[in-house]
Amino acid sequence: MPRLPRRALIAAALAAPSLSGARAQGPGTTVRVAVSAPRGIGAADPHLASAHPDRMLASWVHGALVRFRPGSTSPAEIEPDLAEAWEHSADRRDWLFRLRPGVAFHRGFGPVTAEDVVFSLRKAANPATSAHAGDFAGLEEVSAPDASTVRLRWRVAPPAPLGPLTNYAGGFILSRRAMEAGGEAAGMVGFGPFAVAEHQPGQFMRLAANQAYFRGRPRLVEILYRFVGSPAVADLAFQANEVDIIEGQGDPAWIARLRAAGATVDVIEPAELSQLHLNVTRAPLDDVRVRRAIGLAVDRAALARWRGDVARAARGVLPAGTLGFVETGLPAADPEGARRLLAEAGYPDGITLRSIHTSNTGMLGAIQVVQAQLRRAGITLEVQVVDHLSYHAMIRQDLSAVVHYSAARFPVADVMLTQFFHGRSIVGRPGAVTNFSHCSVADDAIEAARVATDGAAQMAHWAEAQRKIAAAHCAVPLVESMGVWARRARFDYGFEFRGAMATGPLLTERSRFT
Repeated sequence: MPRLPRRALIAAALAAPSLSGARAQGPGTTVRVAVSAPRGIGAADPHLASAHPDRMLASWVHGALVRFRPGSTSPAEIEPDLAEAWEHSADRRDWLFRLRPGVAFHRGFGPVTAEDVVFSLRKAANPATSAHAGDFAGLEEVSAPDASTVRLRWRVAPPAPLGPLTNYAGGFILSRRAMEAGGEAAGMVGFGPFAVAEHQPGQFMRLAANQAYFRGRPRLVEILYRFVGSPAVADLAFQANEVDIIEGQGDPAWIARLRAAGATVDVIEPAELSQLHLNVTRAPLDDVRVRRAIGLAVDRAALARWRGDVARAARGVLPAGTLGFVETGLPAADPEGARRLLAEAGYPDGITLRSIHTSNTGMLGAIQVVQAQLRRAGITLEVQVVDHLSYHAMIRQDLSAVVHYSAARFPVADVMLTQFFHGRSIVGRPGAVTNFSHCSVADDAIEAARVATDGAAQMAHWAEAQRKIAAAHCAVPLVESMGVWARRARFDYGFEFRGAMATGPLLTERSRFT
C-alpha cells in the first residue's frame, strides 16, 4: 500500500476511536472491520435492525432455522442452519422443523430449544417488537410440540415460505432467557460463530470466536468491529494497515486505486435500488403532475454512468432480479417536459423541495447529481445532511417530504411492495417499515397476490401493483447499485463472496488469513 503523509495519518488517528481497550490478538488471528457509523450500532436487537452495520453484526452473532448459503443471495440456495430437516404439507401452509441437537447460546444461556424459536418468531411477527412484522403477516400459528420440534402454520402460504425464516431480518433466533433478563446486550446473545465480548458504544465492538459453534471452531480468534466517522476515515485506516476490511465506494477510480495497491475489491449482490420517495400527502407533492415532473427531470441513465460499472439504471419500482418484477416504462429524461408539467400544476417559476439526507458518501454523491438534474427543470432540492443513524431515525418520523433511500430485500416482490408501498407500512403507523411516500394505491393488488394459490395469478397481481405505483408516481426509481467491499488480499472469507443479504461481509467459522 502507498504510504500516507504523516499529517494524514495523524488526522486519521484523531478521527478514529482508540482501540487500546480492545485487546487485539494480532495479525492472522484478528480481522479488523471498519464501517462508517459515527454513532455505532443503531439496534442491537436484530429484529429491529435496518442499517447494514447492524445487519452485518447480526449475521456474525446469530443464526436462524435456515440460512442462505454463504456468499449467495439466491432463494434457491437456502440450506439448513438450526433446523437440520423439515417437511411441509402439499399446500405449503403447514411446516415441521426438526432442530439439530447440541446447539447452545453464547454466554451460558443454555441450549437452543424449540421454545426459543417460538418466542423469536412470535416476537418477529409482532409490530411492537419487530421492524419486520410484515414478513410474518400470514403466520397463523407457531408452536413447539417438543424441545426439538417447531410447527408453523401459515394462513396462506407465502410466495417463499422459507424466506422469512432465513438468517436475515426477522428470521434470527434469540435467547428467550436473555431477552427476558433484559439489558443492553440481550439482543446480542446468539448461537453464531462469534459472540460479542466487548462493546464501546460509538467506538468499537470486539467479538470472540464461539469455541462451541456447532459447525466447528472458527479459524479467527476475534473480530474487531470499528465504527468510524466517514468512508474517508475508513479508507485512510485501510491504507495505513489499521483495518483489514472496509466498505468501498462505487467510484470506479476508487476501485481501480485499491486494486492497483494490491487489495481485493468485491462487488456483490444484491443490488440496492435507490429511489426518491415522494410524500403524496404534502403540497406540492400531492399533485401528481408535480411528481411526474420530478420523474421527467431525472436522468437515470446519466446517473448510472456516473456510478460506473457497479450501477445500472433502474427499470421499475422493484430491483430487476426480484421474483415478480415487471418493467414499468420509466420515462426518458425530459427537463422541458417537466417544466411544462410544473406550469400546468400552477408552478411556472418552479418549486423548492426539502430532503433530510444521510452523510453516507455514495448516497450523498448521487443526490448531488440528482440535485443538478432537477435544477435544469426548475426544481430546487434543498438537502439537510445528517449522520446515517440520525437519517434513519428522522425519515421514520416522517420529517422529510422527499426521501432518497437505497435498499435490497429478500428477492420476492411481496417483501419490497409491502415494506415500501403498502398502506400498513406508512411511517408513523404501528408496525410501519419504510413507506415514506404514504402510497396505498396498490394495497388490494399486493394483498391479492399474497393469498393467490395460482402462480400465474400471483404474478399478475404483483404486476398490477407495480404498474399502479408507477402510474401514481409514488417514487422515482434511480439506479441499482452493487455493494463494494475491499479487503486485504490475504484474507479469505472461506467462500466465494458473490453476495450477502446483510449487504456486507459474512464472517464464518471458515474465514481466515492465508
